[in-house]
Amino acid sequence: MTEIKDFKDKTLLITGGTGSFGHCVLKHFLTSDIGEIRIFSRDEKKQDDMRHELQTNYPEYYEKVKFFIGDVRNIQSLRDAMYGVDYIFHAAALKEVPSCEFFPMEAVRTNIIGTDNMIHAAVENHVRHVVCLSTDKAAYPINAMGISKSMMEHIVYANARIAAERGTILNCTRYGNVMCSRGSVIPLFIDQIKAGNPITVTDPNMTRFMMNLDEAVDLVMFAFRNGTPGDLFIQKAEASTIGDLAEAVQQLFGRTETKIIGTRHGEKLYETLMTREECLRAEDMGRYFRVYADSRDLNYDKFFVDGEVRTMANEAYTSHNTTRLDVQGTVEKLLTTEYVNNALNGILNAV
Repeated sequence: MTEIKDFKDKTLLITGGTGSFGHCVLKHFLTSDIGEIRIFSRDEKKQDDMRHELQTNYPEYYEKVKFFIGDVRNIQSLRDAMYGVDYIFHAAALKEVPSCEFFPMEAVRTNIIGTDNMIHAAVENHVRHVVCLSTDKAAYPINAMGISKSMMEHIVYANARIAAERGTILNCTRYGNVMCSRGSVIPLFIDQIKAGNPITVTDPNMTRFMMNLDEAVDLVMFAFRNGTPGDLFIQKAEASTIGDLAEAVQQLFGRTETKIIGTRHGEKLYETLMTREECLRAEDMGRYFRVYADSRDLNYDKFFVDGEVRTMANEAYTSHNTTRLDVQGTVEKLLTTEYVNNALNGILNAV
């Protein structure tokens, strides 16, 4: 885990903070010397559950966490939650592909307008640094969720320059499937096995990036430590086929029938983390890529080019051409997640 010394006595706001990412951030930050963590979300039940969980498991630290009911669609509720905030991790979003396909305007209101609201409230309140969480589906998007997250990224980039002039740094992170987060297929597979039902696989040849929640937090922290206005940070990630993932889950939780059901609305055969166009302005930083913001303005007539013009690299960075995990490698990756280990312990305890 990245060092969090820069958060000493500071106030961190997490939008969508009752989700999987928010829980993981709390696990890393709660016992540190951070001053305050604010959880902003619209679900009072999840907030109450989180509050009781913290009181039970962290009796010495839970008072560091403050809860704010609100919605990123309502800029005033964001303003009310941001007074005195130093840093923001923006995780609030509609994230499930099928629901966004059927209700695209809801994705617009939360993922696009909500992000714009968050940025303006942050600048108004002199927040120092904002890191926004995006998804591989924003690269070459073909579905409403990906399009809305791509627009979210562009809103960040468009506001980054003027926000920096007012003292707020805006960055994006983009990552692939976070294993066992909301909408992930892994909990579904586990539940199907427990119920004695067939595993439902859309397309066994489909590939997906694989990362755990701790890696997602590490990526956000890397962006926080290294980001300049408008930067996009991408973690180099391994991938697995959906067929190998289903086999790996069955190795851990028991054999069942596998049923091929075909792709869902808006699904891709493979995911792209970095486009060919972005590859041209990317810096390889070891475990991560930094994609610098396009610093040009609208005065195109002042630019001239001598020689060959390149507008894209030879290929994008995708789940088809990254490091491919086999079944055993996928099993080992699954075992890095708290959810899978808890599920295994639950099964063992039940026996």
